[in-house]
Amino acid sequence: MKQVVLLGNPETKRTIYLEQAAAQEGLSIHVIDWKDWKNLQEEVYHDELFLKIDPPLWESCLLEELDGLTGQYLECLREISQAAQTHPVTFLNEPYAIEALLHKRACKHRLLLAGVPVTELLSGWGVQDRAEAQEGKCAQDREKAQEGKSVLEREIDWSSMESGKRWSAYELLEWMKKERVCQVFIKPVRGSGAAGVSAFRYQPSTGRMALYTCALQSPEYGLINTKRLRRFSVAKEIIPLLNQILALDCIVEKWYAKAEYQGFSYDLRVVIQDNRVDFVLARLSKGPITNLHLNNHPLEVDKLGLPAAVLDSVAELCHHSMECYPGLRSAGIDVLLEKGSLKPRVIEMNAQGDLIYQDIYHENRIYSHQAEMMKAWLTHI
Repeated sequence: MKQVVLLGNPETKRTIYLEQAAAQEGLSIHVIDWKDWKNLQEEVYHDELFLKIDPPLWESCLLEELDGLTGQYLECLREISQAAQTHPVTFLNEPYAIEALLHKRACKHRLLLAGVPVTELLSGWGVQDRAEAQEGKCAQDREKAQEGKSVLEREIDWSSMESGKRWSAYELLEWMKKERVCQVFIKPVRGSGAAGVSAFRYQPSTGRMALYTCALQSPEYGLINTKRLRRFSVAKEIIPLLNQILALDCIVEKWYAKAEYQGFSYDLRVVIQDNRVDFVLARLSKGPITNLHLNNHPLEVDKLGLPAAVLDSVAELCHHSMECYPGLRSAGIDVLLEKGSLKPRVIEMNAQGDLIYQDIYHENRIYSHQAEMMKAWLTHI
């Protein structure tokens, strides 16, 4: 017996609108709550499954718990993957691919090795430069080709990606001064929804600095994610907060000037599924962080008036990124267009970035495509 299963969260928009799309295709989806995820094997692994895995819901706002929560999630993914080796399961996104994209440093490194333009990590912060990376890849491939390891294992040295250097705020300032870098993005290696993401400006000649972040130091709870962007401009406020953020395992990226539209800077969220670009949404902001839940502004991409060649290059970039992860059929890819040249760069990839309100409240195109995939699997002999 064939069955379509969603491991997710009942009564959320992700679940409701996928079920609506499935109903239009004449499909029924068996939903298993993440709270009962252990029942997955007991309830349905005796059937042949098409399984979609949605992210679990986390109630904690404590950034110091981010690694622990993500670690628990990764253990669940690994157990699901292990169990699937002895059962007939087809995944929308393979658990290993979801796990790979959850690690920003490793994902960035993998894309870089494949020649995908990215918002590059700064030297000394956990990734080699392009020439070193390419040289290392060739040596790594030669050594491991004879060992019969998978493509994923060949291209990424996971042990070297596990943890980056934890620097203090003063070490970062000294590094920026030495390298003549005046602005950077700081992001926890694991996390989503702008949790802990910070944009930092520093002018060594004057000592002036500014920090944009949703993180806040709470006397009672420690470092928390407020889901509200704040700007700090006083060093005695910035340095302690920056120290707390950098104490997390972080990546530090070059801060690129983004393309602008009517006084807003913007980037793009591209949802690509089964080699088809299903949705492109611009995220406009007056500040450096564009996540829509921070009261930023969504805009249909065709209203930007971008040249067709730019949109083609964005699509090509996303297709190339997906090719790096054969177990990935659906992803939300954040793409930056450089100010002036409009050259696209991948900011990050999200294996569970398919919820776009501007889509579900209109055509529900993304989940309709997923329902089509599920129906095709069910009817395939």
